[in-house]
Amino acid sequence: MTGTTVDRRAATGLGPAAAGMLLVAATYGMARFGVGLFAPALGAARPDLTGVLGWAGAAQFTSYSLAAVVAARWVDRRPRAGLLLAGATAILGCLGVAVASSPVLFVAAVFIGGLGGGFASPALVPVIDAVVAPHASATAQSVVNSGTAVGVIGAGVVASTALAVGPAWVCMAMVCAVATVAAWYPVRARADLAAADRPTAAPPSAPAGTSSAADRPTAAPASVPPPTLSAAPVRASATGLVRGPWRPLVLPGAAAVVAGAGSSLVWTFGPVLITDSGAVATAGVGWLWIALGLGGALGTLTGALVRRAGIRGAWCWCAGALAVAATGVAMSAAAGTAWPAYAGMALFGAGYMGLSGVLILWARQVRPGGAGAGTSALFVALATGQALGSAGFGLAQGVAGPVVLAALAAGLCALGGLTVLLRTR
Repeated sequence: MTGTTVDRRAATGLGPAAAGMLLVAATYGMARFGVGLFAPALGAARPDLTGVLGWAGAAQFTSYSLAAVVAARWVDRRPRAGLLLAGATAILGCLGVAVASSPVLFVAAVFIGGLGGGFASPALVPVIDAVVAPHASATAQSVVNSGTAVGVIGAGVVASTALAVGPAWVCMAMVCAVATVAAWYPVRARADLAAADRPTAAPPSAPAGTSSAADRPTAAPASVPPPTLSAAPVRASATGLVRGPWRPLVLPGAAAVVAGAGSSLVWTFGPVLITDSGAVATAGVGWLWIALGLGGALGTLTGALVRRAGIRGAWCWCAGALAVAATGVAMSAAAGTAWPAYAGMALFGAGYMGLSGVLILWARQVRPGGAGAGTSALFVALATGQALGSAGFGLAQGVAGPVVLAALAAGLCALGGLTVLLRTR
């Protein structure tokens, strides 16, 4: 007798998408980006850690890239294991930061915490594909990706309400644990997510019911965490590598390294520079991250910006926004006033999320048959620049003031934007 296959995928995908968004919020906005937010409080409570904040930032960006590349080779076949690994590393990282008093332990904890985001996104892509109906997949992925901004805002709320650094990071570890269970438990027994049943992914294509790749940012690779608010990832091949020309990615990759280096100042040292100048009190530093997250919501307009300005023009606009945002940090530090800091953080959130979305679209444009692997390469380039920038700005803190550092970051972001205007053969 011929059996009938029952489609168990959710019609709207709201539940799975909300669980995925929570996991992204915990692993990205808290376990990863929370380090820069809490830098002023960490420095005040544990002075020995002040000198290694730059190395901690570099460790976080490096581990994020490492996890993303490693996960691309196996997590598509074992997504539930990827969810658990993402949660476990984020939890351990948060707990490590909560108790670390020595520089070595602190950097190690930040490194472990940074792994969570790199594992979370690749694991969530096949999970959403399996549990959400095709017509709702793109929307569900967009909801998942919005977790970056949601997590940044959540970290800001925790920083504004917590009485001390340790309890704040324990609280965020608990959020990571709840998020992991919420994402894993509903799919724990699904046979279609078992390793033996996972098919090798086809080359990335626009999800059903969406417009073409040139029209909107609807695809990101399985190997890349979701920094944008509107890009629904699509898996790359089972090995994370897709055949195709790589040369067209050299220019955006170089631009991503330079702009990434400039953006690292805000992610790693922004709150420290602003609070040290007296522009914002340490107790109110959480509002800087809340402003950043709210600004990041504008990342949903990336597709419209690309359609109007073109891929290179959109990149220049977003990199320019980062440069202006860094200038706002410089103005705040120089004048000791708060409004340029809050405005700069909001603009930074919009620019950074938009910049990430442009990278996804760029990869799809030049590698239509291998957008997943192309986007992975561009995001690794971005994170490489951030790692180098965090380490470099950390070393420069001893010889340059906050205004000089912020001006240098603004210059790097502007240079990253102008890089794409170079003509290539």
